[in-house]
Amino acid sequence: MAEAFVNQMCQSSFLASSAGIEPGTLNPLVVEVMQEIGIDISSAVTTGVNEVLQQGRHYDRVITVCDETSAERCPSFPGLVTREHWSFPDPSTVTGNHEEKLVEIRKIRDAIQQQISDWCRLSCLA
Repeated sequence: MAEAFVNQMCQSSFLASSAGIEPGTLNPLVVEVMQEIGIDISSAVTTGVNEVLQQGRHYDRVITVCDETSAERCPSFPGLVTREHWSFPDPSTVTGNHEEKLVEIRKIRDAIQQQISDWCRLSCLA
């Protein structure tokens, strides 16, 4: 979700890519709640952070958006200028029936969207 929001809201200043500590498949409920607001992430491919590191790409900024426990497991990125952590619940840990899960994942989506909107606005002013 964060990658899609950054690439939508900050596309003139930043290019986002995302990677997971333990990449898997896209959560269909996340795809669904993003589609509700007109963002199609259904074709996104999950990538592991170690795969990204092996590519040798340079990153000026790394922002982790997982919960605090997972953030501690993130590796160091060579040449990294800035690292930030924004703690959000993992949508895959949401429990309940389908509708209850959607409600909680929408809250996560909206919190990520607001954080990125604020960050993009402030980063573009700096």
